[in-house]
Amino acid sequence: MSLTEKAIAEIRELIVAGELRPGAKLPPESDLAARLGVGRNLLREAVQVLAAARVLEVRRGNGTYVTTLEPKLLLEGIGSAVELLQADALLELTEVRRLFEPVATGLAAVRISPEQLLRLHGHLEAMREAANDVERLNQHDAAFHREIVASTGNQTLAALLDGISGRTIRSRVWHGLVDADSAWRTLADHEEIYAALATGDANLAQAAALMHVHNTERWLRNHLPS
Repeated sequence: MSLTEKAIAEIRELIVAGELRPGAKLPPESDLAARLGVGRNLLREAVQVLAAARVLEVRRGNGTYVTTLEPKLLLEGIGSAVELLQADALLELTEVRRLFEPVATGLAAVRISPEQLLRLHGHLEAMREAANDVERLNQHDAAFHREIVASTGNQTLAALLDGISGRTIRSRVWHGLVDADSAWRTLADHEEIYAALATGDANLAQAAALMHVHNTERWLRNHLPS
């Protein structure tokens, strides 16, 4: 382990131990460097790494602070990584979605509020009206699923699923469906998910979401380069 990695680990330990809590300001650079037993240049490198990971926030002229450490903040880097995945890994990612998304949808069925259900219906209607407009289909598709997961009230689950949703691959799928005049099939999946959520049936909602992920996976297997 390099000295920079050691400094990173020790700062993280201070946070985990509760000595540096969310929103707390770090000690002056010279004091913290002395405590960690590293030079100030190495400490700055460690701080830069942790800032890139959204653990720390450097405020120019005001010092360095621990961020809120909220799941959405810490997990937002997943989305950027997902966009770089190659074909084989994208299929693995769909398997991950199959593990999480149906369960989340089942949970949403018993937690979703009338207001959230109304917004969900609005996105569904917008998708129906979008017809061959891939950009709008993609936009409201993402919002549809984001609303479902948000209704679970589980911020970690919402951040994780938003990260692995794969905006680029979703757009590719919609382009392919529209070009093949098959978008109606995926719209039917969304309608079944909405209907299950509207009835509050967790098992039915989970099954509908599982079928939707399965259909997406099948499309990917047939259309991604081998």
